[in-house]
Amino acid sequence: MDASKVFAPVTDLKGVGTKTAAILGSLGIYSIYDLLFYFPFRYDELQTIPLDQIMDGQKVMLKGIVATEAFVSRFGYKKSRLSFKLMIDHDVVMVNFFNQPWLKEKIVIGQEVAIYGKYNLAKQSLSAFKFVAAKANDSGMAPIYSVNRHLRQKKLTDLIDLAIADFLPEIGDVVPSAIRKKYRLLDEQEIIVKMHHPKNGKEAMIAKRSAIFREFFIFEMELAFLNNFNAKSIGFAKKYDLTEVTKLNSMLPFELSADQKQVINEIFADLYSNRQMNRLLQGDVGSGKTIVAVYVMFAAVTAGYQVALMVPTEILATQHFKKIDELLSPFGIKTALLTGTTKTLERREIYKELADGTLNIVVGTHAIIQAKVIFKKLGLVIIDEQHRFGVSQRQTLINKGDRPDVLTMTATPIPRTLALTIYGNTAISEIRHLPAGRKQIISVWKTSSQINDVYKLMQKQLNQGFQIYAVTPLITESESLDLKTAEQLFEKLSHDFPKQKVVLLHGQMPGAKKDEIMLAFAAGEIDILVATSVIEVGVDVANANMMIIYNADRFGMSQLHQLRGRIGRGKTQSYCVFLADPKTEIGKTRMQTVSATTDGFKLAKADLKMRGAGDLFGKAQSGLPEFQVGNVVNNYETLVVAQQVAKDVITQDPDLQQSIHKNLKQVLEYKQLQQERT
Repeated sequence: MDASKVFAPVTDLKGVGTKTAAILGSLGIYSIYDLLFYFPFRYDELQTIPLDQIMDGQKVMLKGIVATEAFVSRFGYKKSRLSFKLMIDHDVVMVNFFNQPWLKEKIVIGQEVAIYGKYNLAKQSLSAFKFVAAKANDSGMAPIYSVNRHLRQKKLTDLIDLAIADFLPEIGDVVPSAIRKKYRLLDEQEIIVKMHHPKNGKEAMIAKRSAIFREFFIFEMELAFLNNFNAKSIGFAKKYDLTEVTKLNSMLPFELSADQKQVINEIFADLYSNRQMNRLLQGDVGSGKTIVAVYVMFAAVTAGYQVALMVPTEILATQHFKKIDELLSPFGIKTALLTGTTKTLERREIYKELADGTLNIVVGTHAIIQAKVIFKKLGLVIIDEQHRFGVSQRQTLINKGDRPDVLTMTATPIPRTLALTIYGNTAISEIRHLPAGRKQIISVWKTSSQINDVYKLMQKQLNQGFQIYAVTPLITESESLDLKTAEQLFEKLSHDFPKQKVVLLHGQMPGAKKDEIMLAFAAGEIDILVATSVIEVGVDVANANMMIIYNADRFGMSQLHQLRGRIGRGKTQSYCVFLADPKTEIGKTRMQTVSATTDGFKLAKADLKMRGAGDLFGKAQSGLPEFQVGNVVNNYETLVVAQQVAKDVITQDPDLQQSIHKNLKQVLEYKQLQQERT
């Protein structure tokens, strides 16, 4: 594999300029390599079937002769129908393409064509999806890719085909031949060709099986490298001042739960030992992980070390910073906030004080892994919602210290066996119960026909002086559509609750405006906050004790649970309403399940069982790494095998010096660059 060619930017492809490159970048495609391994998520099966064997509503490919000229009729804004008659033996079928007027030039009387679409038996017509080709094969599989509104399927398919034609010979094998032979796996070039253009369903399944193993193997190799590096590293025992740390108890307005005390003891034991800590803390939404982190930070500082806390969003970083600074500043501990919007002068001062040791704790986003951030004595790294960061991003922060202890945290619990397989040699601590005195949130599922009941409950809470979140789902394919939906909800609630102050908060607002709105909401100046995403409601407001989640069936159960966790922070009774009209039985079961339990561990287990990781489970909130073709739940056995194979490879060749590992090393290095880019 010639890395210089395969990992070259997509602009090295003919016809790809900066505009197209930017569009591809929005899909995570930056290089020729990314394009080749951007696989379809499904296929349309292109098989011609005799007309008398086609069932009503069946998706089929019809092959025949164009019998009439194509006619385009227009109706509504940017709406059109292109129609022509297709002669199939002695039968005539009316073909209709909607909103594809440009196909008119391709429809020529007397030409043989193949059309894929949905058949209407009564009308003997075809609602066409795809103009396949003149003289198409009688069978085949048409790949369907994840695209956005800026990129058509055909354009992406053409680019992938171009990349295959020009660069396929440069692709070498990542999985060693002995392993491929043992597990009957295709080589790299076969995977690419057969994933993009399988001849039939069986060939697609064989290619996908190999693609899944390859993807898991690369991921497990990253972890194996990391674990191999950490296994060699003896840590430094942190002789913390327990007497000083226990003074923190008097600063808390509550007593630590039994789970919190247990977890703190486990982590303190790690700190005190000369082993480098690598621990994952799983805790339900609102279970008190942040307070645990504060105790651990305090202990590390009393032992003479600095601490870095990295979180995925600026709002979450600000929230953590305020809480940590409030609790630890009375003890003379200096904490700073470092994000992408930190002003230049303030940023320089933080750099200086981290380098000379004046600053004890820094809380921040990706900004803290930049090269200019240098610590005098970093001894503890804490990463919140760690699945939101790449392996190399986490390692970059860890490398800023001399074998620091590492604590990662997640609010979305996953089964212990799965966590061990995904995260390797990691100790796991769990907070399974909410703090004492915290009332369970009352959750209900309502359909849109029951909106009046919801309004009555909203008005009752507003009359008592409480605040409300109204959340709309994030539609990733179209930010403008998402914004439009939020604006419509904002207008409706403003009309229906004229005496209340209703404010809209969305992702396209400048950061300063978002902060201004959240501060106003926290200060009680806003009655109803309409928000468009999980991130934007990441601040805890004790007086906000009700949440309405519109179109709740578009969220995964874990996402819904995360959202619900933003309320119930005070001592009053809180309410969460899931508004949804699911059409499927699984959708209805999910709504019933999430409204019946507030136990995140049970919900995560149910969600994994029903949907697998990702999909409506919510990739960004699932607590699981994202894979393009593999699913860590459905393909768990393959993941376990890939993990063992990766361990064997590292054991035999720790630095991947053997020639058979050359391609693997190049891919791992490229993945690291890719993670740094994002």
